[in-house]
Amino acid sequence: MKRALPAFAVLLLLLTGCAPQTGGRIADAVSAATQARYRENEIRDYQGARLDPAVGPRDNSIKGVQAVDTNGYALVVDGLVEAPVALGYGQVLALPAHERLITLHCVEGWDATVLWKGVLLEELIGLAGIRPEAVTVIFSSVDGYTTSLPLKTIREKSLILAYGANGLDLPPALGYPFMVVAEDKLGYKWGRWVDRITLSDDADYKGFWENLGYPNGADVPAGTEGT
Repeated sequence: MKRALPAFAVLLLLLTGCAPQTGGRIADAVSAATQARYRENEIRDYQGARLDPAVGPRDNSIKGVQAVDTNGYALVVDGLVEAPVALGYGQVLALPAHERLITLHCVEGWDATVLWKGVLLEELIGLAGIRPEAVTVIFSSVDGYTTSLPLKTIREKSLILAYGANGLDLPPALGYPFMVVAEDKLGYKWGRWVDRITLSDDADYKGFWENLGYPNGADVPAGTEGT
């Protein structure tokens, strides 16, 4: 039987979910605090749209910001694949790059519109050969965090695994070397510091926050997607 969402989680999502903001921006959009979060040489405008700093107003990771040394790093793709692969940071960056202007919506109530650069997830996991029974893609991070997305969603939305934001490498606070850009999904689906991607036939797989009662669908509330 499907477990009901705990009352505390429902209350949190109602009170601090990513609801539309006045004028489509958060209150401190041009405040000194926001300006201070921009990095040197970070792009702030793109095709007429103002970009937010490529880092949130506070860290909400489960074990703090991770420092990943890409010299000893490998991104593993395994599970229901024909042959697991382990890719170095440079090998991932050598794949065709894609840029997307996408807004990240956090359940804490803030959002950030960022120009993301990365690789198509379908192309990346396709290097290992996707077996036909795979329906779920599980993302694991160096800090032990896990989350997942339906393979169908990844394909239909051409989702990317980002390594760049606003013209620069991802900052450590945003998940360097790789972050899942889960368009139209709430922030807990945007896995940071990803080091393993696993194909599964478990359509009901639940990651870290999902096991604590957060909705597995994690859809951004209607009317909020473009803010």
